[in-house]
Amino acid sequence: MDAAKKPVTRRNEAIGIALWAAGFAIPAFASSSWVAIAAMFAIFAITALSEDVILGRGGMFDMGHAVYFGIGAYTTAILNTELGVPIFLTVPAAVLLAAGTGTLLAAPLIRLRGDYLLVATIGFNAIFVLAMQNNPGGITGGSDGITGIEAPSLFGIPLFSQSAMFWLDWVVLGLVLFLMRNLDRCEFGRALRYLKQDELAATTLGVDARAVKTLAFAVGAGLAGLAGTLFAVQLSTVSPSSFVFTESVTLFAIVIVGGPGSIPGVLLGTALMFVVPEIFRDFAQYRYFVFGIAMIAVMVLRPQGLWPRRRNGL
Repeated sequence: MDAAKKPVTRRNEAIGIALWAAGFAIPAFASSSWVAIAAMFAIFAITALSEDVILGRGGMFDMGHAVYFGIGAYTTAILNTELGVPIFLTVPAAVLLAAGTGTLLAAPLIRLRGDYLLVATIGFNAIFVLAMQNNPGGITGGSDGITGIEAPSLFGIPLFSQSAMFWLDWVVLGLVLFLMRNLDRCEFGRALRYLKQDELAATTLGVDARAVKTLAFAVGAGLAGLAGTLFAVQLSTVSPSSFVFTESVTLFAIVIVGGPGSIPGVLLGTALMFVVPEIFRDFAQYRYFVFGIAMIAVMVLRPQGLWPRRRNGL
């Protein structure tokens, strides 16, 4: 990064930190419904950022990302309701199981290109939803899902209130944003970017394409599993309908419309998909139609996204 761009980068980071910190004041002036919407925004922003690791930064067409989100949610729900494991102790299991699934799937998937990878991930999404509906072992609740997930406790204090849950989600979003920002600066992030730009040239220079792509699936899936835990706790219930193909399409569209590889772009895309429909609630049923039209328009008129990635990673 040249010296002229460093002040711009620091300014952008300072603005981002200020906006994130200001978000903690939302419960002080917003209604309970808007606090809940802001909490869900944080959860889906984390999920979209996890999709961005694979799609936006890795350039791999992942159209089944809701599966990892669902694995995290179901892991937390099953461990908590069946075994009584405290919510915070379910997080490592949810993240590791989702990341492990992503790693296992990466082996056959990374050999595929373009449309073939797209179709394979769509099929995986369908298999996951059917499996949860069929209630294997009697632990997923079938089509009705799992209810009665407990609120998390911090130092023995249950986080029952909507404000407390919002602050928890907002803190985790801040940690994920910090992770994503530093992803651009580490060797893995640079290798992933090189592979997306020119895989042949990158491998010629010594980049292990298989290892880097597999790690991208693992990181993206793990972060989605973390978001799934927050989602299960936020709603205190999970069901297969929350992880269907349309949810994967939504995550895919958020990254494409906002700006692949762009942190502000992904946040903007998430806001357009989950916050704007609440403002125009009477027309919310048309959000998929409008977002589909928007995605086509962006791909034709602004293929880099509404807020494209800059050289400094922002």
